[in-house]
Formats: sequence, C-alpha cells, structure tokens
Amino acid sequence: MSASADSAWFQLAPCGLVATSLDGTILDANDVFLDWTGFASEEVLGRSFAGLLDGGSRLFFETRDREVLHLEGAVHEVALTLRTRDESELPVLLNASQDDDARVVRFAIFNATERVRYERELLAARRAAEQSEQRVRVLQEVSTMFGVSASDAEVAQSFAAVARDAFSARDTAVFLTQDDGELRMMGGGNPLEGQVAPVPELRETSEVTVVRDDDTKYPELSAAMRAQGLAALSVTPLVADGERMGVLVCFFSGHVDVDYHFFDLQQALGRQATQTLVRVRLQRRLAVLALHDQLTGVANRQLLQMTLDDAITVAATAREPLSVLFLDVDEFKGINDAFGHAAGDAVLVELASRLHAGVRAGDIVGRIGGDEFVAICPGADALAVEAIAERLLELCRTPIAVPDGIVAASVSVGISLYRPDVDPHPSAQQLLVRADAAMYDAKRAGKDRATLDVH
Repeated sequence: MSASADSAWFQLAPCGLVATSLDGTILDANDVFLDWTGFASEEVLGRSFAGLLDGGSRLFFETRDREVLHLEGAVHEVALTLRTRDESELPVLLNASQDDDARVVRFAIFNATERVRYERELLAARRAAEQSEQRVRVLQEVSTMFGVSASDAEVAQSFAAVARDAFSARDTAVFLTQDDGELRMMGGGNPLEGQVAPVPELRETSEVTVVRDDDTKYPELSAAMRAQGLAALSVTPLVADGERMGVLVCFFSGHVDVDYHFFDLQQALGRQATQTLVRVRLQRRLAVLALHDQLTGVANRQLLQMTLDDAITVAATAREPLSVLFLDVDEFKGINDAFGHAAGDAVLVELASRLHAGVRAGDIVGRIGGDEFVAICPGADALAVEAIAERLLELCRTPIAVPDGIVAASVSVGISLYRPDVDPHPSAQQLLVRADAAMYDAKRAGKDRATLDVH
C-alpha cells in the first residue's frame, strides 16, 4: 500500500483513530475523530488524551486502562465519555494497543451514541416493567385485605401505609368526606396539620395534582411546605360514581419524578382505595341487613340468638344477672283490620323505635317475628328489669298517628331472669320460652302489663 493510500485510510476510516505516546500525549488524530469532537488538529496534538475525557472516564482510564495497557499491551471495548469542544458528551467505545518498540499507543474509537441511547431505552423499559410490576403488587396487596368488619379508618390507615411505601413518601394521609361535607384525616399522618387551612381547589380536584414548594398557584400551601421541609405533595381524589369520598395526599421531602408512571400508579391506587371503601361499606351494609329486621331496623331473630348466646356466657363467667323481655303487641290483629296492614307496619316501626329508646345503652332490642319483640338486658336483676319493663309499657301506651286515625297501642311483657349464683346454666331457647310463657301470663292478667318469671 502506498504512503498516500495509507494516509487516506487513516483519515477516512469508519472510526476515530488516535495515536499517542506512551505517556498519553496525542501524536496524531484522524479527521473522523476531529469531526466527532469538533476540535481542530492543532487543538489536540500535543494534548493529553485523558484530558479529553470527562471526569469519571478520566479517573477510570488513568487508574485502570492505562495499567492494563502497560501490563497486557491492549484493552478492548472500553466504554468512556469524551468531552467535545462545545463541552457536550460523546459516549465512545475504544480498543487500544501499545507498541513498545515504536513507543506508540494506537486507539480505535467508535461512536457509541446509538448504543447508549438503545441501552437507555432498554433501561427505561425495564424500569417501566418494574414499576408496572410494583403497581400490580401494590394493588394485589390491598385488593383482598379487608373483610366485613373493616372500618373506614382501617381501610384508610392501610392505604396510607401502602402509598407511603409505593411512592417512597415521607408521609401519606387519607382524608375521607364526612356527613357534613368536611374532610377528616382517617389514616396516616399530616405534617402540615395546624399549619395551613385546606385548599378548596385541591379538595375538589378531579385528577392527580402535584404541588411543589415554589408553586405560585398555592402560595400559602407552598410556604407551609417549605417551613416543614417538604419539596412536594400530591393529591389524588377518591371518587365513586360522582361521589367525592375523600383524597389521598402524599408528602415528599425530596425530589420526586412526576412522570407517566407516577400519575398512573397514583390513579390506580386512588381507584383501588375508592373501590375498597365502597366494597367494605357495602359489605357492612349487607351484614347489617342480614342481621337486622328489614321493616323496623332492630335486630332480627338470628342476631338475637347470637347475642343471647354470648350474653349467657358472659353472665355465667362474670357471675352477673341477665334478663330477657318478650313483648307482644296487644290486639295487633284488630289494628290491622281497622286501619290496614300498612298502618300496622307503621305501628310496628314506631313501637320498635320506642323500645329501642326505652332500654339502656348496652341492651339489645330485636323483632323475633310478627308483632313480637325481644329485649336482652345484661346485668339487669329483678329490680332493674322491672323498672325497664315499666318504662317500656309507658312509652308504648302513647297513641300513634297513622294516615287514617290514631292507634292506641299497648304491649304485654314477659320477663325471664338468669341468676348465675342461683339458677342452673340455661340455653338461649330456654330463656326465650320462659319469657314467652310469662308474656302470656301478662295477657291473661289483662294485657298492658309485665310479668316476671323467676325459674
């Protein structure tokens, strides 16, 4: 190959070619290398090759690659970053070999811009996949964690904890809308509590909103955030079928990447929290319906049975009395015949309300069927239960207005009493049967009165 051909190949090779002395001083550089870096030939000749690298690459090259070159005579596919004339970064891969005889090191340098871009895209795709997996895991963790007995506060507390972990937030808080329309924190912690009043716009937001500590739209909120060392906060609405159930607020003390995945996970978590609240409330409602009389709203036969079983066990363990009242509406058939069944139902509803108001705070009132009611009074001895019965009789005597007139209703009451120190341990059915029998004694004695059966 002629000298001119050799020179042309050096200048036009499809990669950057650089020759340096053993101490790293650039002796020659081809046009491709100069075009990539933007330097003129005179700006690089005599300059240290390491001086063209960015700080990290220079440290790596001088502490590792130079030693490898010296010991092994070559390095291959070394990833470095060159600083171009305009101070931009140029990622490169280089191979180098050392010719000790000529006292020269020859570099073949390849532009790795596309490779780095591709690797970054792969990394971004991997992060997206990891974030998607994280989102699925977060949602799976909270999708089935609550049962019928869960309260709104338990749901809020759990979602606040999940959100704090999912977003690496300093604090999170779940605020739920109360009956008066106000927001109350039901789970998590609020570092701005007492520092700033709620921002109406954020309470009514329909989408995920991020506020930073320099946000001019919310100057009071931003000032409070700065005072508490908060860099940002996010507000995620909890909305179900147009009903604003509350908001999820995440507080961040440092920089937060607000990208598509951030908003996507916030929205997904907000939807999951809302759906869980709706489901838990519905389950509680269904549980109430399953254990309460649909007409009057008091306990039904199933709940009465469960409650009485438990009350007997507690009474026996605590050695405290237990009273059961069996109440039957006097002449209820005549009320239905005179005023109609709708009026009869209204009378039952009103009497159930009066019975509930007439017993003590810890007592249970239920409808066992038809016009028959039961009251369970833990801790009530003979004297106490007779006082309760007289109060109920008086309340029920008050006339009841119905669409076609006034109903003068009354009840007959039978009472059974369990005294653990005196009586054998009864079953729930035995106490009910005894109270029922005592109620019939009251009926035979003239109605509108109470009869106590002491076994």
